[in-house]
Amino acid sequence: MALSVIGAGKWGEALFSAFKINNKVEITSRTKRDIDGFVSLDEALTSEYIVISIATQSLKEFLKKIDLKNKKILVASKGIDKENFKFINEIYEECVDKDNLAYIGGPSFAKEVMEYKPTALVIASYNISLAKEFSEFFPNFIKTYISKDVMGVEIAGAYKNVIAIASGICEGLNLGNNAKASLLARGLVEMDRFSAVFGGEKETILGLAGSGDLFLTANSVLSRNYRVGLGLAVGKNLNTILEELGEVAEGVWTSDAIYKLSKKFSIYTPIADEVYHILNGKNIKESLKDLLK
Repeated sequence: MALSVIGAGKWGEALFSAFKINNKVEITSRTKRDIDGFVSLDEALTSEYIVISIATQSLKEFLKKIDLKNKKILVASKGIDKENFKFINEIYEECVDKDNLAYIGGPSFAKEVMEYKPTALVIASYNISLAKEFSEFFPNFIKTYISKDVMGVEIAGAYKNVIAIASGICEGLNLGNNAKASLLARGLVEMDRFSAVFGGEKETILGLAGSGDLFLTANSVLSRNYRVGLGLAVGKNLNTILEELGEVAEGVWTSDAIYKLSKKFSIYTPIADEVYHILNGKNIKESLKDLLK
């Protein structure tokens, strides 16, 4: 079975390094990379199985340019479209049959996957057979679990990035471990409340895709979103923070989408709301006061 990875950022390259342990795999991206197995996009698209790991905000335009009909797709992006506030599965389902789509979730820093450290992931799909097919590509150090809760896995992967920004702010302000633990616990409840409105399951939020990914992303400087929060806490300008990162921090855009969706559907999301306001210029200390109310 031929497998290609589209997107050679850190996560795409990490997945490529894992897949090639037991499979013949190719990788491609917009910019040519010095990676053994790098091919053109056209060559990558000849594979039957395709893993797509590109920034969420670039997905819509990218998918317009290629033909993925009859391809089996594993989506490795997390976030919500900032323009139309669409979830990733909604974007893909405009051009690919949902039975040919699967989605990755769970706690997984690219650096540790590249080091072959034990990792557990969730593969969600409406087509369980497809999820199982993709699970066969993963090496032994990555344990995969299968789920039908596409929406829950997707929302968890997006929402945890926003809570991670809040956690970074908490750490940067030196508010202490008590405060951070409370923030993450309430953030998990908030994530579940939001997910339930769109059909996500509580079991997903309490599992690897939800609490697992949240606890990882909201507690380490390996997380780009956590580092955004750290920068905001010491008064850095958002544009400066993003330039220093040199990578995409999806939580910045996701916070805007969650804020707008929560208002549209009357969902109580106090932590995400304050992250949104801080990213749009609100004083952090004022946000903290409002949150504690």
